[in-house]
This record gives sequence, structure tokens and C-alpha cells, in this order.
Amino acid sequence: MSPAPPALLAGLIDDAAVFPPGNAPLPVAVSRHRAHRGSPYAGLVGPLLVPAVDADALAAQANSEPGDVLSVGLIARPGADPNLVVDAVQRLGGDPLVDVVGAELGWFAGWRGLAVEGLPLTLEVPRGAERDRALDDVAAAVDEVGRPVQAKFRTGATPTWQWPDEAELAGFLHDCARLGVPFKLTGGLHHAVRADHDGDPQHGLLNVLLAVHAAAHDGSPAAPETVLSERDPRPLADAVSALGEPEVRRVRSLLTAYGCCEVTDPIGELRDLDLLDLDLVHHQENP
Repeated sequence: MSPAPPALLAGLIDDAAVFPPGNAPLPVAVSRHRAHRGSPYAGLVGPLLVPAVDADALAAQANSEPGDVLSVGLIARPGADPNLVVDAVQRLGGDPLVDVVGAELGWFAGWRGLAVEGLPLTLEVPRGAERDRALDDVAAAVDEVGRPVQAKFRTGATPTWQWPDEAELAGFLHDCARLGVPFKLTGGLHHAVRADHDGDPQHGLLNVLLAVHAAAHDGSPAAPETVLSERDPRPLADAVSALGEPEVRRVRSLLTAYGCCEVTDPIGELRDLDLLDLDLVHHQENP
């Protein structure tokens, strides 16, 4: 088995340790994140995701045990006041140990008026009739000068969000590829391959990567839906290993990252499948 192309995995997994189901206390999450960033698999790990309401606590924690600058993404769940993000960005703007690299919030029609000029924004799209409106809006914004923006979709279940099945997720991937909308995913992607865990369905990371590839190269949602349904790790691992450089660039131009509350879960499974060459991934991060 050949390893996965390193560019496919570089910076793919954002650290969502403080969010369910991990629910790590912020001091623990910061300590673990710094350990991740100093580990052999650091090249796979993106920023630490922190609720915008915890901006002050984050600053206090970062400065209580000084270390490397923390790259963080600020999160406001859909329905939360978007100004929480604005306030958090302002509070952290002068902190030398915190680098805010992006903000995530629920899509709403007036998001362009947020006073976070130039900061990359990730907008979680709703379901139902509003989904198409939100995606069209994000697609229009992708081409706006000075406004880095992408969509976000929740792949795991919550008490208020039913697990999206293969057809629904495939439809989202297909539409993002059709519209040229970059996106990130969040929730439930703890395992490499589609399966049921503790009685609950979960999408697989390899399935998702290959489904994005299928969405970018096929004219209907049928191809990514089929890939999302695959439960045998062997054909998935083989297909990921075989992706060429142009295909990898296209996949990662669409799927920019995903949030996972325990980043070592998928990393361990990728290693078990012989898909991970940490030396190559490190070189990809530090060419």
C-alpha cells in the first residue's frame, strides 16, 4: 500500500477539542493543541477552534503558560449573535500569543456587514429551502475581492441536527463543486471509513475525500453518494493512494478542512491503513 498523497492531508484536521462530544476544558484543549503542534503528525493539524464567547478566557490561558503563538478559529454556532465574533476578534487583535486565522458562524443574509474586514469567514449553511440560497450567496462572495469566504456543513448528528445520510451529503458536495464553493465540514468524522459506531451512523474521512473527488469530476450526485456508502477500507485506501497531484489540488481547493474534537482518532486509523507517511506530510508543511 502506498501512502496517501501528503498534500491531500496537510492541515486537513482542525482541532475542535472543546466542542462536543470531546468537551475538553479550555486549559486542557490549549495544552493538547500545543502538544499536537509539536508532534510528528503536526502537519495534519490545523488551528484550534474556540467559541467566540471564550475569547477572554483564551487570551488568559495563552498568556498564563507562554509558548508558541496559538493559531485559532473563532466559532459562533448558527443562531448565535454574529457580533460575538466581531467582539472576540477585537479583543484578541492585540494579543501577541493568539493569531486569529478565521471565524465561523451560521449563514445569514446580512453577514457581509460584519466588521471583520479581511478575516476569512466560514458560513455554516442551513438545511431545507434556505440551503440553496445560502450556497448561491457564498458562491457569489467567493469572487468578491478582499472577502475570503467558504461554506460549512455539519456531517455529524447533534440533539437538533439529524445525521445527514449519503444522499444529502452527496448533494451538498456536488453543489459546492458545481458552484466552485470551497467548504469545510464538521462533526462525526472520527473514522477513516463509513460505519456505525455505538449504534450511530458516521461518515468516513476516506469516503468524504473520494466523494469530493467524484463530485468534482462527475455531473450528478450519484457518484459521490456511491462513494459515501462504501464500507470496505481496501478500495477506499487504494483509490486515495492513487490520486494524482492535479486531483489532490482540486479536492483540497474544495474541502479546505474539517473539525474533529479528537484529531488523533482519524490520524491513528490512517496510520493503521498504511496511508500516512509523517515525514512526507511534515515536508509538505515545511517545504
